[in-house]
Order: sequence, then structure tokens, then C-alpha cells
Amino acid sequence: MDFLRTMVKAKKFILSRHFVGFPQPGDLQLIEEELRPLKDGEFLAQALYLSVDPYMRKYANTIPLQSTMVGTQVAKIVDSKNDKFPVGQFVAAPFGWRTFTISNGEPAARRVPVLLLPDMGDLPLSLAIGVLGMPGNSAYFGFLEILHPQAGETIAISGAAGAVGSHVGQIAKIKGLKVIGIAGSDEKGRFLTKDLGFDHFINYKTEDISQTLQEIAPEGVDLYFDNVGGEVSDAVLTNMKDFGRVSACGSISGYNDAKPQGPLIQPTMVAKQLKMQGFQNVGWRHRWSESFGQNLEWIKEGKLKYKETVTEGFENMFNAFTEMLQGGNTGKAIVKV
Repeated sequence: MDFLRTMVKAKKFILSRHFVGFPQPGDLQLIEEELRPLKDGEFLAQALYLSVDPYMRKYANTIPLQSTMVGTQVAKIVDSKNDKFPVGQFVAAPFGWRTFTISNGEPAARRVPVLLLPDMGDLPLSLAIGVLGMPGNSAYFGFLEILHPQAGETIAISGAAGAVGSHVGQIAKIKGLKVIGIAGSDEKGRFLTKDLGFDHFINYKTEDISQTLQEIAPEGVDLYFDNVGGEVSDAVLTNMKDFGRVSACGSISGYNDAKPQGPLIQPTMVAKQLKMQGFQNVGWRHRWSESFGQNLEWIKEGKLKYKETVTEGFENMFNAFTEMLQGGNTGKAIVKV
């Protein structure tokens, strides 16, 4: 297609109303828009893979109605008037839920930069929004920089079968830690222990987390990487060692609650003298190339495995999003256009 001579129509999902409780189909609307011609310094990108992530549920309620739904994507540059972003190259960018985007290459949503992708060899481009993208950055910096792990320590990870949690556990094994993964099905447990090498798995839907932790980590947990909050975190915190360290990545258990519940962490924090820190991976955006390079090296060495739950078709973005919020994915949830 000659994009210089063809008027391009983009499909996009816009926010019709802010989420109240669990997202409903009418909260988003799929529309088309006709894109204007490029100006000097701009390029046109065509979406190939789009990400669906837990943060979108919460972040969407901070943007104006009628805005394009937030999110990152891997896209191919199909037309360009910007020498830094030539035709044929691929980018990972915060373009949101849309099929075509005009950009000048400057950071947009959430201060996230537009990144030209290096040659990834035989690896799928979708990894740029997975283990080599935002989830990979969150795992790498949220674990190493917040928790400062030491070989021989014990870490518990909630949301362990998701994109970030499964990644954190593998880095922890590389660093010589005992790893306990918490997730919601025995199938996910087999993935964590058999495929990824986690030492233990707890099914929070069928097991008493506190009791099981006392059995598999009787001396207590040193580190906790928290993706979910709520009752799961309450159980883990009460089974931590004195002076334990907590990295707070997310709290998906309460994103859909009108009035999020617990945990009531202050008594436990005080009694055990815990150290807890939240983070956003954009705080390390000046070091993303470091994370990309190290994670890529671990993949090539066979030390870091990945799994993707792929939904086909841009029109199915909402379904992929809600299934992810309900824990339907193992590893990274993506949509292939």
C-alpha cells in the first residue's frame, strides 16, 4: 500500500464512560477515524501487537472521556517524514488501543518513550511489550533495585503466573533464592514449578496461604513481590521475617472494587519492622536499555523463559482485557492485530 497517496483509516477504542466496578462492554466504543497527511518530523505506524495489562483498569479512570484507551503496542513504520524513524522499522510505543498512529517520536502517554526496536533475531516482536518491555522492566527493577535480593533468601510472589510475577521468580532463581509462587489454578502452578523452576506453588483459591507458608517456609519469608494486594498480601505479610522487604508492584485484587478492601498492614509492618516500597517502572526509563539487554541475554542463555496468551483480532481487545483481569492469562496477555 502506498501510504503517501492513500487516506488511512484507523480503528480505535475510546473511553465512553469511566469504569465502575468490573469493566463493561459499553465502557469502551470502537470507532474509525480518517488520519490527516503526515507533517514534517512525523511518521505513521501500523499496530502489530497490543498489550493488555492490569494497570490499564486503574489508569483509564484518570483520563478524559472520549480519549483513546491507554496501552502500549509494537508497530511497524509504514510511512515517514522523520529520518530517525524510517519506513520498515519497528517501534514499541504508548499509542493506546488503535490500529494506526501518527507520531513525532516524542514521549506521550505516561511519559513512556517511543522506542525503536533493535534486531531481535528469531525472537517474536511481541516480546517488546512482554519480557523485553514494560513487564520485563517492572520485574527487573522492581525486584533487583527495590528488594536487593541475596542468595539463600526466600521470596513469595503474588500474581506469580502473570507477565511480571513469572519473570520476577525466574530472576530470583538466577540469583539463588528460594521462590514461592502464589496464583489461582493448579495448571498455573505446574507452569511455575515444572516449566520455570519455582520451588513451591500455593493455590490461593484452594489453600490456606498462611498455613502453607508456615509449612514450606517455617522460618518466614524474607522478600515479598506484591502484584495483587488484598487478602493474599495480608497472609504473606504476617508470615514474613522481621525486617523483611516488600516491593509493591500492583494491587489487582482491588481494582474493580468500589471500596477496595485491606489488608490492614500497619500492625504487621510495625510488629515485624518491615520495609515496603512501591514503584513505577518509568522511574528507570533512562536504564531500560540495561533491562532489555540483560533480559535478552538471559533468554538466549535459556535462563529466562516466557509464555504468551494471544488473542487474535483488534476487535477482541476488550475481551482480552477483561479475561486478563479475571486471571485468564498465563504469562503475558497480548492481542495480535
